[in-house]
Amino acid sequence: MPMFRRPLRAAAVAALLAVASAPTLAVEPFTADYAANYMGMQANGRMTLAPDGANRWKYSLEVNGAGARLAQSTVFEADGERWRPLSGNDTQGGESGLAAMLVKKRSINATYDWGKGQATWDGDVKPDRKGPVKLQPGDVDGMLMNLALVRDFAAGKPMSYRLVEDGRVKRQVFKPAGTDTVTVGGKSHKATRVTWKDDSRSITAWIVDGLPVPARILQQRGGRDHIDLQLKSLR
Repeated sequence: MPMFRRPLRAAAVAALLAVASAPTLAVEPFTADYAANYMGMQANGRMTLAPDGANRWKYSLEVNGAGARLAQSTVFEADGERWRPLSGNDTQGGESGLAAMLVKKRSINATYDWGKGQATWDGDVKPDRKGPVKLQPGDVDGMLMNLALVRDFAAGKPMSYRLVEDGRVKRQVFKPAGTDTVTVGGKSHKATRVTWKDDSRSITAWIVDGLPVPARILQQRGGRDHIDLQLKSLR
């Protein structure tokens, strides 16, 4: 598999810290490279945030390796501190080797129509998961929640979200669960671990002051690791 891009330079880290420590956390474009473990398979991951029109941004994640590919994206509107999803896509598939047997191919599209006040889904989705689901102010999808976690943690706000995804609504409340040391770009950082869990799933994120994305994200299902992303470089 290809190697990750070179680590952050000191100047780049300083610039990120200056932006993130400002009184109002502005939305800024970035590219973040991760080491990924997806269903036990080693892979490379990349997150990007890029402008997608007036007050609109596209936030994407791609994981590739060991014959598997996972791609998720959301287009959202950012009006000050109000962020709301507009559309999303979730695609996965095993293309070769063991991954062709373990990772089922699927592609799901989401539409968040705030004019109608409803969310709908199409593609490889069950009929009872197509919606519509009524939207409420503050709703997020799974991708947007990653960014909102960092934003709200930095602002000292409750990390409580109404997640509207896959034809369902779930309340997810993240709580601090201690601190750890993580390494990003060859440097050690103190990270706050925040967690959410229900009877079968859990999400843990490690947040470092000054970084716009979690330094690590671990999703578990049935007590087993499903996907583990660890930040290696950021630009």
